[in-house]
Amino acid sequence: MVATVLLDMASTLTLTLHLSTTSSFHSFLPRHTKHVFPYPRIKSFSSKHRSFSVSASASSSSLQALIFDCDGVILESEHLHRQAYNDAFLHFNVRCPSSSSPHPLNWDVQFYDELQNLIGGGKPKMRWYFKEHGWPSSTLFEMPPTNDEDRAKLIDTLQDWKTERYKEIIKSGTVKPRPGVLRLMDEARDAGKKLAVCSAATKSSVILCLENLIGIERFQGLDCFLAGDDVKEKKPDPSIYLAASKKLGVSEKDCLVVEDSVIGLQAATKAGMACVVTYTSSTAEQDFKEAIAIYPDLSNVRLKDLELLLQSVVAAK
Repeated sequence: MVATVLLDMASTLTLTLHLSTTSSFHSFLPRHTKHVFPYPRIKSFSSKHRSFSVSASASSSSLQALIFDCDGVILESEHLHRQAYNDAFLHFNVRCPSSSSPHPLNWDVQFYDELQNLIGGGKPKMRWYFKEHGWPSSTLFEMPPTNDEDRAKLIDTLQDWKTERYKEIIKSGTVKPRPGVLRLMDEARDAGKKLAVCSAATKSSVILCLENLIGIERFQGLDCFLAGDDVKEKKPDPSIYLAASKKLGVSEKDCLVVEDSVIGLQAATKAGMACVVTYTSSTAEQDFKEAIAIYPDLSNVRLKDLELLLQSVVAAK
């Protein structure tokens, strides 16, 4: 009888999440990130201390695949993309009719943060902007293009030039991976988990980033790598994550996505996948209510933390 009770107790894992903070901790956070915590914030629990039990047999999900976004997760790169776009606008002397500036188009930090949090993918960004502010003149077209073919040529040319410029910046060796990313990848690989990278960016630029930042061996060891070129619809459409699930041979409920923005978060949740967010300075103010946890970076996040987190969220549903 006693042995049976002990076995029953041993089969249950009790996980206590402390979701409150001290005032001294808040003093280290920027004002605009006061609601974002460096340890898991579970959407179904209050900010008070809560305890709950997770039965290993009760959980219907286990972490089998870890999927990373690239820009903003593996590297903090939005400022580099903005620089490359502005260099492209300058190179082709891109001027929108709605602008009163004597200079070519230039996206400032505040506007680009808003734009990249609104629309995923480079070509959709430019297409949206030109529709809103008027199609521009440039060295490619002295007069603003008026038909779909010329507009597509303008977008394609700007994006191709921007991509090559971005590659030059990455090759400079000044860009480093975000804290904790490489260690977490290695932990997952050593534990036999499948690894994937899914990015809305151009495939050639993502490959260059990954080879330079995570190393060729880790890149070639990925079980799945998908970029914006591989799917018709960009994030927040779930296509890229659904394609990854199929390619990995892992059910959506057994995948965990690491994203940095609400657009990526929406793509993951629409695909039926749980998602944790590691925010950047440009995404810190976004509403991540659908994330199962939110971190400033991955430096203190371990694979076992993510495994328990996924199990606990599934068990709490």
